[in-house]
Amino acid sequence: MQQKKTKIILDADVIIHFVKAESFSLLPEIFPEYEYIILDVVYDEVAKDRRTKELIDNYTHYFSRIKRESFVPKGTVLKDYFQLLKTFGHGESACMIYCREHRDVLGSSNLRDIKEYCRQNDITFLTTIDFLYYAFCRKILSSQECDGFIRKVVAAGSKLPMVDIARYTCTAAV
Repeated sequence: MQQKKTKIILDADVIIHFVKAESFSLLPEIFPEYEYIILDVVYDEVAKDRRTKELIDNYTHYFSRIKRESFVPKGTVLKDYFQLLKTFGHGESACMIYCREHRDVLGSSNLRDIKEYCRQNDITFLTTIDFLYYAFCRKILSSQECDGFIRKVVAAGSKLPMVDIARYTCTAAV
């Protein structure tokens, strides 16, 4: 029996951060052992920006490292999704429900919104800073490139903590 390959389900904020840093194509290189998925609900959110839509469309058409997937909840999953919608956005709700049901990893930086639900439901999550940390540890990005990434994203109007990636230890992360 073939073992299920774990997926990283990307929420809008992580996608937007990597687009603003002009590093979207770098994203799947950080964890090449995983599949990357953009749910249609999240795609609809980020596709409102024409530049982001074209980038994702081109990338998913010509490269198979990031895929789009339909989110079609049924039964109790649909009920749980509607329950989450009372508190969270469509994309976040869909990503959290999908990850809970499929035991996949959530890529989201909205810690205020996702952290408690993920902990309660044993969902692993990665923030944009986590992606940068692993990119640094795996020598995909230098410390200066990580700092530049953060500066670009903040200058483009998004919120990210100003951290010095080089101050963290990478011994357990590689």
